[in-house]
Amino acid sequence: MLNLLGELTTEQLNPRTAHIDGLETEQIIRLIHEEDRQIADSIRAAIPQIAAGADMIVHSLQNGGRLFYVGAGTSGRLGILDASECPPTYGIDPSQVQGIIAGGMRAVTESVESAEDDEQLGIRDIEERDVCAQDCVIGIAASGRTPYVLAAMKRSAELGASVIGLCNNRNTPMKQFARLVIEAVTGPEVILGSTRMKAGTSQKQILNMLTTTAMIRLGKVFGNLMVDLQPSNEKLLHRAKRIVQIATSGTDAEVNEAFAASGGNVKLAIVMMLAGLDRGAAEQLLAQSNGFVREALRRAGSDADSLQAGDSEAAAADGPA
Repeated sequence: MLNLLGELTTEQLNPRTAHIDGLETEQIIRLIHEEDRQIADSIRAAIPQIAAGADMIVHSLQNGGRLFYVGAGTSGRLGILDASECPPTYGIDPSQVQGIIAGGMRAVTESVESAEDDEQLGIRDIEERDVCAQDCVIGIAASGRTPYVLAAMKRSAELGASVIGLCNNRNTPMKQFARLVIEAVTGPEVILGSTRMKAGTSQKQILNMLTTTAMIRLGKVFGNLMVDLQPSNEKLLHRAKRIVQIATSGTDAEVNEAFAASGGNVKLAIVMMLAGLDRGAAEQLLAQSNGFVREALRRAGSDADSLQAGDSEAAAADGPA
């Protein structure tokens, strides 16, 4: 095990922070900040692989499949976090993007360290969810060699799923079981082995990129507005109406009327207002356009590009969301 850890970039001693225990508070924080600035460069090098991963996710979701994140410890928690944000932000069914963590949901708030070594648990967690060829499974592990994650990836591949590996070391065992491996090599941590820091931060950013890109490609965004937002609380209700207003430059009264007529559906309200349609016609148009607002407006004879140019100006005048 000592030799194994010695081979991992994430387990190396960081010479830049070797004397961190002798620094004052602000010096410690500045040093951590300097290390964190390197994360963007490690991700930039992996952009082609991240893009390929996003396309794999789009293909799965377009064909009735699901996206699963599988991880242990910090990696598992990050997968669950990203998955849990997709339904309210992009209006997808919670079953479409799921996070799986070694040790189950108890491991979200408690340390269940032994679970990461349980290969049979990784296999069982995949089989219990009936993973199939239409699905996409992303194994997340800073080391790239967590037994639970590797076993889950291997079983997913055997079941025909599209398997992606996300890790922070090069040439890991993930390559045996994944169609694609995203390697964000963030280097030695500020504190030796504390991969919840740079490695974990890079994983969070990459998961953001993967699902955000996939949702854009699936028509969940118009311009840079999240038009499949689910207004499930007061803040989101106000945000939904504001998105309609930014997209249409409508008055408060016009937005409220269209929003009510659409049944609280942001996409419908936008198409109704910009194309001058009633709810039924707007629903039909969006269905014909696979949910893409821009395509629906094009079919309706509206100039979506010029509309969005005006929207951008309105958004700038209105201020940040």
